[in-house]
Amino acid sequence: MSSFRDAAMTSKAWPFEEARALLKRYEKKDPEKGYVLFETGYGPSGLPHIGTFGEVLRTTMIRRAFEVISDIPTKLICFSDDLDGMRKVPGNVPQQDMLAQHMHKPLTDVPDPFGTHESFGHHNNAMLRRFLDTFGFQYEFYSAREFYRSGQFDAVLLRAAERYDAIMEVMLKSLREERRETYSIFLPIHPETGRVLYVPMKHVDAVRGEITFDDPDGREWTLPVTGGNVKLQWKPDFGARWAALDVDFEMYGKEHATNTAIYDRICEILGGRKPNHFSYELFLDENGQKISKSSGNGISIDEWLTYAATESLSYFMYQKPKTAKRMHFDVIPKAVDEYHQQLRAYGTQDDAGRANNPVFHIHGPDVPVSDMVVPFAMLLNLASVSGAEDKETLWGFIQRYAPEATAAKNPQMDQAAGFAVRYYNDFVKPAKVYRAPTDQERAAMVDLVARLKAWDGGLDAEELQSMVFAVGKEHGFEPLRDWFTALYEVLLGASQGPRFGGFIALYGVDETIALIEEKLS
Repeated sequence: MSSFRDAAMTSKAWPFEEARALLKRYEKKDPEKGYVLFETGYGPSGLPHIGTFGEVLRTTMIRRAFEVISDIPTKLICFSDDLDGMRKVPGNVPQQDMLAQHMHKPLTDVPDPFGTHESFGHHNNAMLRRFLDTFGFQYEFYSAREFYRSGQFDAVLLRAAERYDAIMEVMLKSLREERRETYSIFLPIHPETGRVLYVPMKHVDAVRGEITFDDPDGREWTLPVTGGNVKLQWKPDFGARWAALDVDFEMYGKEHATNTAIYDRICEILGGRKPNHFSYELFLDENGQKISKSSGNGISIDEWLTYAATESLSYFMYQKPKTAKRMHFDVIPKAVDEYHQQLRAYGTQDDAGRANNPVFHIHGPDVPVSDMVVPFAMLLNLASVSGAEDKETLWGFIQRYAPEATAAKNPQMDQAAGFAVRYYNDFVKPAKVYRAPTDQERAAMVDLVARLKAWDGGLDAEELQSMVFAVGKEHGFEPLRDWFTALYEVLLGASQGPRFGGFIALYGVDETIALIEEKLS
């Protein structure tokens, strides 16, 4: 592993770059707590979305990279801000009217509209943990409700009362004038209604650790800041959590990036050391809109896993985290095929190549071997021309192309065949649009049929590709891409497709002849 560690110390893969920066934090002495702490935060105001998963996955990649270059133990905490008040009813959950009656109550005090858990917050926490467990993440789960109410946060809350003016000074600089008049870092939880109150403080007693305020009805209350009677506003909460837990690393979306200086300063005022951070770009739906928990737009984790294996989603998340990503169903086939290309490359690479390969950051040192003998995109085209309703139909073509392959020996291939049939029926089939060939295209296809009928070169995909290429060239297609586009649009009802030589090898020469003749007629 030492040579791999050497490669990791110079790798340009972003998890290793972040891990090296984190290692500098402890150049002089190891952490007093005995480990390096990674944290991810989650607001359970709605069902967890794919961006939440991406945050934990990417943090895990940096954690794994850190463990390659350092012997300091690590820990990952997933922190749920489930004491937050419900500020709006998510549009993608049942019992909207019932939920509306519990506005501004902590999410863990709002009844579960699904009827399966103690509260809406507990339900969403369970959803998050199920998602994370599906991917095998190693983490500890922290609930803000328990964190505030158990006393774990008391020392930092008392310190916040002592240093109230210093924290308020940081916060007031970032607020509009009208907000400053009513702002407080403390949000009391009303003793009678149970609602989280956004009210100004009349007095903060640093000695007794108490706050005094008027509720919306004008009644005065005095509450201790400890024991779950108050929570911190979300920006102070960020910094206070870092100080309380001694967090070493946290990543978040770019919408938080402008607040980083605020989080850091509050952490320092409360006696902590600001962590290393990483700001990633947002996830967008097919219309370029930000993916949101409350609106439920974009693709969900469950939806992705309906059409592809977990590793393909991990591969998609690894790519260019500083670039905004459109997450919609069209990206799935490309992610599947690129993931398997990287798997095949890994076995041939030296340590430097492996340190830069996404599959190391997905799997760690135990990278599996790809058994995909046919690309996923090709399976979709096979499903399209054969009208496959089950994966057994696809296996008939696969085994002619690769006689040694079986469902038992090629489990990834078998799983992909099932996914391909499902994806084809849900997305490809409804969008297929065939067109008639132009005179030039018809002449070229007639020529292709004649050459295929005379073909005696077996099922060599590259030789077949060269022959198709030659037909296009001979019939004057410029650029040649137009010839292949014509084949896809006339024969497959799609604007793009696989290498056509590979398609013929898989589908069969006689079958391809029949397909072309059918479409030309």
